[in-house]
Amino acid sequence: MIGLDERRRFFAEELEAVVKLRSAALVDAFAAVPREQFLRPGPWIVLSDSPDSFMMGTASVRTRATPDADPARVYHNIAVAIDPDRQLFNGQPGTLGVWIDMLDLAKGARVLHVGAGLGYYSAVIAECVGPTGRVVAYEVDEELAGEAWHNLASRSWVDVRHGDASQSIGGPFDAILVNAGVTHPLDAWLDALASGGRMMLPLTATMPAMGSTLGKGLVVLVTRERVRLKPDTTDEGVSGDEDVTPGEGVTMPADAGFSARVVTVVAVYSAVAIRDPEMNDRVGNALMGGPQKWQAVKRLRRDAHEPSDGCWLHGPACCFSTT
Repeated sequence: MIGLDERRRFFAEELEAVVKLRSAALVDAFAAVPREQFLRPGPWIVLSDSPDSFMMGTASVRTRATPDADPARVYHNIAVAIDPDRQLFNGQPGTLGVWIDMLDLAKGARVLHVGAGLGYYSAVIAECVGPTGRVVAYEVDEELAGEAWHNLASRSWVDVRHGDASQSIGGPFDAILVNAGVTHPLDAWLDALASGGRMMLPLTATMPAMGSTLGKGLVVLVTRERVRLKPDTTDEGVSGDEDVTPGEGVTMPADAGFSARVVTVVAVYSAVAIRDPEMNDRVGNALMGGPQKWQAVKRLRRDAHEPSDGCWLHGPACCFSTT
């Protein structure tokens, strides 16, 4: 009889092999965190197909029930329902694992997680950064936030908050994981991203045929370019020729830029309260431009400018540009 510890280790190493995880710490985190403790009691409803099936235009998701409540049932690369009626799932480990892997988390890192659900991936992130790190996990659903707080209580370096992470989020953060579909990055997130910091951002348009809870689009990796003070710079508390970061007694230079590149297509639960209807239409139109256009995205611009051929997704606050 294989114990759960051994099963979790096999599960983690299978993820490493199949989706090519690079981080040994992330593999160890998947092996350490008991997924069943971050789910409601089984038997569980799980997706019958990969979330990629959403991209095929199906009118509803296909689900099945596990035969029983044996915790071993959840140690597969499957999405498990948190609330089937809302099509809200604890996402596929192979999908979220790749997103987390691309954040290049290190021990002691500061991470913002938007859309924590019941806290499973917040716990995985917390294992990666360790007790010297810090994880701020936001969940907009009050009931889920309460359950996540309970589930994560043993990890003192995780701060669970009820809200949409649109204001007063603190920072700086070395990494930001947005785990819900949005129409644009919020200024609060971009302002809080440290020099060299990374953000995984699902940009989605809603899917009317599937109801208002799901959207489809692209996951974009946004990286704040490293900014170094020149030797003749004299900001209080910061010496010359060293990295600067927001929230450390300095103001980021106006030309501190963001690179951006599309990682993959996605179908995901839509964020609540922070989506912009006009930007939703713009995302949909941008997606219709096809892969040749979106794969050329290079940077995120925050300067005021008129739309041009180099603008893949142009909005009032920022623009994803191909030039």
